[in-house]
Amino acid sequence: MSEAPDTLAISPAARDALQTWLEHQRALKGAADNTLTAYRGDVTEFLAFISVHHGGTSGLGTLAKITVSDMRAWMARTRSADVGPRSLARKLSAVKAFYRWLAEREGFEPTAVLSTRSPKFTRKLPRPLAIDAARELIDCVETQARQPWVAARDVAVLTLLWGCGLRISEALALTGADAPLPQVLRILGKGGKERIVPVLPAARDAVEGYLRACPHGREAKGPLFRGVRGGALSAGAIQKVMASARMQLGLPASATPHAMRHSFATHLLDAGGDLRAIQELLGHASLSTTQAYTAVDTLRLMEVYNRAHPRA
Repeated sequence: MSEAPDTLAISPAARDALQTWLEHQRALKGAADNTLTAYRGDVTEFLAFISVHHGGTSGLGTLAKITVSDMRAWMARTRSADVGPRSLARKLSAVKAFYRWLAEREGFEPTAVLSTRSPKFTRKLPRPLAIDAARELIDCVETQARQPWVAARDVAVLTLLWGCGLRISEALALTGADAPLPQVLRILGKGGKERIVPVLPAARDAVEGYLRACPHGREAKGPLFRGVRGGALSAGAIQKVMASARMQLGLPASATPHAMRHSFATHLLDAGGDLRAIQELLGHASLSTTQAYTAVDTLRLMEVYNRAHPRA
C-alpha cells in the first residue's frame, strides 16, 4: 500500500529522527507498543503537515525553525479534521515529547513548540460500580453460562478485576505457573512496569474453583484462563458476558470489565485507603491519574447531599 501524499513529504532525516526517538522511548522509558504506535501516528501527522506547510520535503533545519504561527496552523488544521480537544491534547503532548528530545539532540530552541497551550477539555471521570452492584453483577454472570466450569471461569476473572484491581489484559495474561495464586502477585503492566498486588482470599478461592472445574489441562506456560475450546480466553468473551449481565440488571453501559478495576480503587478509597498506596496497586505512573477517584468520591458525596437537602 502506498503512503498518503502528505506522508511522502517527510524528509528521510525527519523519518530517521522519529524512528530513533521511538526506539529511545522503548529502550529507556519502557513505552508500551500501543503507546509507541500512537506516538508514531501523531508525530508523523505533524511532520507531514509541517513539510507541506513549508512547501514540500524539508530536513531537520526546517523543524528547528518552527514558529508559533506554524503551531497555530497545525492545530487549526487538526481541529478542522473533526479531532476533538482530548485527542488534540494527546497529539500535542506527543509532538512536545518528540521536540524536547530532538532539540536537545540537535541543539536548537524548541520554545515555539513547548509553549503551545493544550486545548481545554473536561476529563472523563472513572465510572465505578457500587459495591452491591458489583456483587450482583458477579452473581448474575455465574448464572449465565451453560457449562458450570465456564461460569466458574467468568466469576474468577471478574473477581480478580474487582478484588485485585487488574486490567482485563493483565488477568488474561496469567499462566498456569501462576496457580495456585499466591498471597501477592507480580503483575507486568503498561510500559513493562512491574507492581506487587495482594490477592484476597475470595479471589484465590474463585480461581481455585475454576481450576477444579476446568476440563482443560493446566500448563505452566499456557494461559490460566481458557476459552470453551481450550485456547486462551479473549477479552471480548468477558466483555460479552458483562454486557449480557448488565442488561439483565439494568446497569449502564459503563459497567464494563474495566469498571470493575475502577470499583476496586473507589471502594478502597471509600474505606480510607491511602491515595499513594492505591496508585501503586493500580500501577499508575502518575498520581494525578489516581486522583481522579477523589473527584468521583466528591461527586458522589454531593449527590447524596443534594438528595438529603433538596432545593426548594
